Amino acid sequence: DELARSRRAVPVRVAGEARWIAMEDVARYRDGVGVAAPPGVPAAFLAPASGALDGLLARWARTHGPFLSPDPATRWGLPVGVVDDGLGRLLAGGSLVRGEFRPGGSEREWCDPEVLRLLRRRSLARLRQEVEPVAPETLGRFLPAWHGVAEVGSDLPALRGTAALERLAEVVDQLSGVPIPASVLERHVLPARIPGYQPRLLDELGALGEVAWVGRGSLGRDDGRVVLYRPGREVLRPAGLPNGVERPGGDRHEAILEHLARRGASFYRAIHAAAGGGADRDVLDALWDLVWAGEVTNDTFAPLRALRWKRPARPSGRPRIGRLTALGPPEAAGRWSLVEPVAEAPTGRIHAAALALLDRHGVLVREAVMAEGQEGGFAGVYPVLRALEEAGRIRRGYFVEGLGAAQFALSGAIERLRAMRDPGSAEGDPRVVHLLAAADPANPYGAALAWPRRGDDDRRPFQRAAGASVVLVDGVAALYVERGGRSLQTLPAFDDPRVAEAALTALRELLGEGRDRELVITRIDGEPVSTSAHREPLLRAGFVAGYRGLVLREARTEARGASRAASAHTPTQLRRN
Repeated sequence: DELARSRRAVPVRVAGEARWIAMEDVARYRDGVGVAAPPGVPAAFLAPASGALDGLLARWARTHGPFLSPDPATRWGLPVGVVDDGLGRLLAGGSLVRGEFRPGGSEREWCDPEVLRLLRRRSLARLRQEVEPVAPETLGRFLPAWHGVAEVGSDLPALRGTAALERLAEVVDQLSGVPIPASVLERHVLPARIPGYQPRLLDELGALGEVAWVGRGSLGRDDGRVVLYRPGREVLRPAGLPNGVERPGGDRHEAILEHLARRGASFYRAIHAAAGGGADRDVLDALWDLVWAGEVTNDTFAPLRALRWKRPARPSGRPRIGRLTALGPPEAAGRWSLVEPVAEAPTGRIHAAALALLDRHGVLVREAVMAEGQEGGFAGVYPVLRALEEAGRIRRGYFVEGLGAAQFALSGAIERLRAMRDPGSAEGDPRVVHLLAAADPANPYGAALAWPRRGDDDRRPFQRAAGASVVLVDGVAALYVERGGRSLQTLPAFDDPRVAEAALTALRELLGEGRDRELVITRIDGEPVSTSAHREPLLRAGFVAGYRGLVLREARTEARGASRAASAHTPTQLRRN
């Protein structure tokens, strides 16, 4: 209305429709399209226009992408032949180009040269963005999500019944073949992936014959690495002795192996007798030597859990468990049997291992394969990966910056990886926080990625040790909790106060059901916590001062203590006292 009142635009009818045109275009539309000039147009705007249709077509081309002749013809109500003649004149004069520009086109199209150059520049920029490698910290966001690890603070409903068993079976499939410390398997690795995880779920799956385990090297007296696998997929089970492990060859070892070969799966009492009797500790040491060497396994997971129980350093005889003196030691529960050798051809084993690695990592790099101790290393699976790429089943490219050119990935993993380029919220606050066991396959640091270091950092390199934990904030390792939980090591990202707050708050995830009731921090970066500059942030995160250091307790501890104190005066409790 304002343009009409100022006589800068006028209403006309074009192709039977009411439209607005600029006052200075009246003559061009009259001579080129046949529009009747409205009354009241000054004579200065009614002079004959040379090349009227050509000018309108050139303007159409400058403001549109590739088009066909019927497009402007329909817009202006002109015969297609008349429009073709005008476009031909522009083509001859170099004002237009013609070709097959759009994918899926059925005929040649017209386009302005500058528009075509703009399309090419934007297309190349889009393609470069797609092939541009992501920053390493993006892998730190991608890998936990690929494993289905819950973020800190996400209150997911607990899985029950069949849903929990199906999810556990999926997790076992993804973790098949990778050695995991037994001490963190059910305390950190499985609970991080299965909301509401309970140890009975693994027992139920084992009772159904859907999961088995084999040892892959000792980690001290009470721990060792184990490999989970699904029966029927024994090809993923590592062959031979673990790295650095010699085959046990004592008399008791040979007696146990001979008994199991002759009698099959046996309970501990039969094994104890076959091994020559004596102190349970001696027989158990020989039995677990064979377990960690990958030669003997058990049909339950109870012995692995019992390794964490406190017990005398060197009991003289059979331990006493309540009144049930006839039972064997808890770390000898279940039936023991020999680990059957895998009769798969080497090519089949390598092919299965390559597929399992891709399923576990999504984006597979050399460093991740080497960290798992894969038989034959990266060179062993490389021919299979290359064949899978040539068959179109996976893709090869430079997906993660700084990790070499030989990277292979599943197509869906690439899209998901690139979708995680943006790390945080619009306000800059940390958005994604994960607390992982350092040895968790979902933790890329110390495997695919190097641990972040400060320039003047002279500390020993961090390890993916059993019992240690790491906090990832937006995919960047910010805080390392050493084994035992008494010492913290900060990383460069921790220098950001918002990252530090998120990382320290995440430490509460170390407490709770099946885990510790309290976390006692005595040292930070090798310095006593009482004099550390990080003391105040720890106090703000919920730690309280104690005689041993700064203490973080489970939120329910106080309520549980109050409940016990109140019940101590009931008649039943008084009689027990």
